Formats: sequence, C-alpha cells, structure tokens
Amino acid sequence: MAVGAVFLGKGISQEQYEQVLHRVSPDNRLAPGLLYHAAGMTEEGLCVTEIWESQEAMNQFFSKEEVGQAFQDAKVDIKPIFFQVVNIMDK
Repeated sequence: MAVGAVFLGKGISQEQYEQVLHRVSPDNRLAPGLLYHAAGMTEEGLCVTEIWESQEAMNQFFSKEEVGQAFQDAKVDIKPIFFQVVNIMDK
C-alpha cells in the first residue's frame, strides 16, 4: 500500500533543500519506489510532500548512510508526518 510523507521544515531554506537534493538525487530523478515528490517554500520554511509505493521502499531509501549524511551536512532536521494513502488522483 502506498504511503505518504509530509516534511515541514520551519526555518529550512531553499538552499538547504537543494544541497540535500543534489546529494541524494543529483540527476533530479525519483528514487526507486518514490512515485511523487513536490517541494516548495512557505512563509515558515520548506514543505515537501512525497508518495512512496510502500513503507518498505521509503524506509530503504532513508536508511541509506549517504541520505542521512546529506541531511546532516545541510543542517536539516525534519520530522515527517506519515500517512497511508487511500486515494491518488492523476491527470
């Protein structure tokens, strides 16, 4: 079952996001199991929404040492909100 994650990064800049992005996805391609990724800035900081094909796929990606190191190097500490996806609408 698909799972979603929302990352609300109060105080996190676009530059920090791009630093992590270029490390974990240098070619701007979806990681295996990642169906959708959208990021943007709010008045308070960064907001990222992701849809993964499964909890296992998401866990596998975030357990990689280089992913954790990229977040640490950019000084990004975000606790995501997870949810089970019950519906996806697509164009």
